[in-house]
Amino acid sequence: MKSKNIIEEFQEYRDRTGNRKELYRAVAKRYDLRSALYPGSHIDIAPSLVIPKVIYVDNFKGAISFFKSMEVLKEYINENKEYEEPCDIVFKGQDYTRELNIEPVDLIISQYAGFVGQATKKYLRTGGILLCNDSHGDATLSRFDNDFEFVGVIGKNNRITDSNLVEYFVMPKNKDVELAEVKEKMKGPKYKLTAENYLFRKK
Repeated sequence: MKSKNIIEEFQEYRDRTGNRKELYRAVAKRYDLRSALYPGSHIDIAPSLVIPKVIYVDNFKGAISFFKSMEVLKEYINENKEYEEPCDIVFKGQDYTRELNIEPVDLIISQYAGFVGQATKKYLRTGGILLCNDSHGDATLSRFDNDFEFVGVIGKNNRITDSNLVEYFVMPKNKDVELAEVKEKMKGPKYKLTAENYLFRKK
């Protein structure tokens, strides 16, 4: 992967997976977030367009190769960012379950990368926000984790809602959620009501 193609690589990835910049912007603005940790980020650098400091973690060789062109990425982000100060980007090419040795952050991003919230919550400051979906059950584990408070959901239009939250994470016929099964299958259950993304605040 040549440096001159790095930005095209990101843009193609964004076109393929969807532009999450609006999602990250909505969350950062709502909770006034200035730093984030993105475990299992792959090459999604969209958070850096709206959040000044972002730490990306991924052991996928494509991501490791991508972030080697850090100066090219910083130039692109500084030209397109929505905040005043220079961007601050850190990349760690490792498994996010290993020790990261970082300062606490305002936000943890979990998108299709396993049980991110559980593995990295120690790096989230008290009062910080976990943004996650339930594709692998990460939102479910967070919902039933005493370290987190369920504070909102995000719909397809990236609108944050904090009302009627008791209606989420409810099984048909009010069956119990089997957390052991979620952990084994790495898949969120089929609830009565679901959202694109969920928001939790660390207690």
